Amino acid sequence: MKDTLKHRGMRNQLAEVVAAKGIEDPRVLQAIRAIPRHLFMDSSFEGHAYQDKAFPIAADQTISQPYTVAFQTELLEIQAGDKVLEIGTGSGYQTAVLLHLKAKVFTIERQLELFKKTNLFFKKMGYRPKKYVFGDGYKGLPEEAPFDGVIVTAGAPEVPKALLSQLKIGGRLVIPVGTDNQVMMRITRKSEKEFERESFGTFRFVPLLEDKN
Repeated sequence: MKDTLKHRGMRNQLAEVVAAKGIEDPRVLQAIRAIPRHLFMDSSFEGHAYQDKAFPIAADQTISQPYTVAFQTELLEIQAGDKVLEIGTGSGYQTAVLLHLKAKVFTIERQLELFKKTNLFFKKMGYRPKKYVFGDGYKGLPEEAPFDGVIVTAGAPEVPKALLSQLKIGGRLVIPVGTDNQVMMRITRKSEKEFERESFGTFRFVPLLEDKN
């Protein structure tokens, strides 16, 4: 598949839809305009790529709704050069948005089928996260901590303590918490032991799975 003027026009329309829903950060909206979301999906579903909805991908996962991607990214308040840990690489679309904002991205995927597929896609497209790991997102990446931001792209029944411990002072964790429907939380580390918690409405995500071994 190619990226055409028609695709770019559709992305501009999508950015307008996302902005109308309340996304204000111009850098996030520019990322929505710039990144060819149709290339992250099977070519037979190209017609769905620029609708503001989630869509199934491999391994019973989904590519998140563009508004949700934009919303989580805006909550992270990323600055260029920030170290960001992403839990749940999926199709790589959220990763691409973070890279577009010039974050140093460390990303973890636990579904092997998806990990391999997205790894090939990253190389083909020239997306270069600092590290792309096959593993358990619940554990984070302690060897690369601390992080300015941590973003979780699956619904967690509770907030993993390991992820909180890997935040810098002033760092932010954006995570949907709950079982059927999730509440979007932003947790900011104020000191070694103090965390500020904010909630931002309900969303629906695939579940964050923990490796029990």
